[in-house]
Amino acid sequence: MTEHGEIQMLQVDEVEAVEVATGIVRRGLPVTEWARGWMYDFAPGAEWPEVDVHEGEERYYVVSGEFIDNGRRLGPGSYVVFAPGSAHRPRTETGARMLGISILPR
Repeated sequence: MTEHGEIQMLQVDEVEAVEVATGIVRRGLPVTEWARGWMYDFAPGAEWPEVDVHEGEERYYVVSGEFIDNGRRLGPGSYVVFAPGSAHRPRTETGARMLGISILPR
C-alpha cells in the first residue's frame, strides 16, 4: 500500500486473502475513522454462514459473478445499500466478487 498524505492506494489482489467461511475469502481494505472497506470472493455455491445484521449503514457493489440476496439476483454493476438495522444473507450459485463499504456509526 502506498500512502501520500491523506490518500491510500493499493492493488486489491495483493492484499492477503483470509478465509472467513467455507468458500468465502476476504481482503481487508484501508480503514478510516468514517468507513471500512473489504473485497469478498465467493466460490460457486457459497453462502454467508449466518444472517448479517448491520449496526451502521453498509453498501456493496457486485464486481463479477452473481449474488442472490433477499430473493433478488444481482449481477455485475449491481449496487446495494443497507440501512442500519437491516439484515441479509448473500449467496451465489456461480461464484462472485463484491466490494463492500461499511459506514461506521458515529
